[in-house]
Amino acid sequence: MTGGLRRRQLLGWAGAGAALAGAGALAGCTTPAAPAVDGVVPFRGTRQAGIVTPAQDRLHFVALDLTTGDRDRVRALLQKWTVAAERMTAGAETAPGGATGGNPAAPPDDTGEALGLPASSLTLTFGVGPGFFDRLGLDPALRPPGLAELPRFTGDQLDPALSGGDLCIQACSDDPQVAVHAVRNLVRSGFGTTTVRWSQLGFGRTSSTSTSQATPRNLFGFKDGTRNLKAEDGAELDRHVWVRPGDGPAWLEGGSYLVARRIRMHIEIWDRTSLAEQETIIGRTKGEGAPLGAAAEFDPPDLSPGSAVGADAHIRLASAEHLGGARILRRGYNFVDGSDGRGHLDAGLFFVAFARDPHAQFVPMQRALANDDVLMEYIEHTGSAVFACPPGLGEGEYWAQRLLAP
Repeated sequence: MTGGLRRRQLLGWAGAGAALAGAGALAGCTTPAAPAVDGVVPFRGTRQAGIVTPAQDRLHFVALDLTTGDRDRVRALLQKWTVAAERMTAGAETAPGGATGGNPAAPPDDTGEALGLPASSLTLTFGVGPGFFDRLGLDPALRPPGLAELPRFTGDQLDPALSGGDLCIQACSDDPQVAVHAVRNLVRSGFGTTTVRWSQLGFGRTSSTSTSQATPRNLFGFKDGTRNLKAEDGAELDRHVWVRPGDGPAWLEGGSYLVARRIRMHIEIWDRTSLAEQETIIGRTKGEGAPLGAAAEFDPPDLSPGSAVGADAHIRLASAEHLGGARILRRGYNFVDGSDGRGHLDAGLFFVAFARDPHAQFVPMQRALANDDVLMEYIEHTGSAVFACPPGLGEGEYWAQRLLAP
């Protein structure tokens, strides 16, 4: 099968549509870390796709609030979302013939802007926030301990309109229109049950999540995430990313926590800073990305006292060595959201990280950076949220089924 439109039309199969109506699978329980085949990343598996999946180039992230406390309505929406998400990640419309094949006197089931486009490695990752449990009146024992609100850090300039949320959906793809289409259609189908709290578009991944990927650069021009956890680091992922039995409620075992931080970068000030000072602040060379005092990007940094990597260098303060072994899986993106009306770009890093326990891993790291990192003079955190992402879906399961099943 070749050609995006033809493939989408063929993926409208009536037979598969019937299977999807019961939240059946297009793919078996394969690992989402596997490379995409024909641009399709398996939707179902032991883990949700979009966590250790090789990071795509584009992001559309949305946080939503529930507008109802009716569990049956929320359950029905999550079933509907799962059907649509599975279809879209396979390159199909949200429903067979959804864009043009329905009643011409009624709004179409699919908005249609992705017709003719391949799946482009689309992944959709789902999570629930602290308010999800309060709104639905769920048993407090079902609320994971890691969903406690993050503390306020030194220098935070958090905007409530860019923070929090009862639900989140992370759409990653190699085509921005495919990612936007996915979020647009899920949001649209949630009218009456959910409302958008905030959203963020991202381009140019700022971390690699597979050894097959080169390290990308952030808007300060430096390679970002050189020492990030990778999909191939099985034991380290088990230790630092996946929730284990005994960590909290059983429904989250095998899942992870997602921390999102919108970080504005004052790039005009940075651009007037000397190269030598930039490298001192980061602790790496700008060209090769090597730790100061080393020759190559992946050379281990010398973090002994008095080394070329300064005591307040970013890479030292964020290192596992400095944090008692704590690590996170980063999956962030650059963003430029126009200008601020004062001649400066509203640009920066949309930081996304996955962790087994955000309060034991992310919080100590961010506290160290907020208190001592010279880089904080060039950035400010303007948005913040934490979500619990359930494990992957088996055959016939829908998002959050283990949490909401009657």
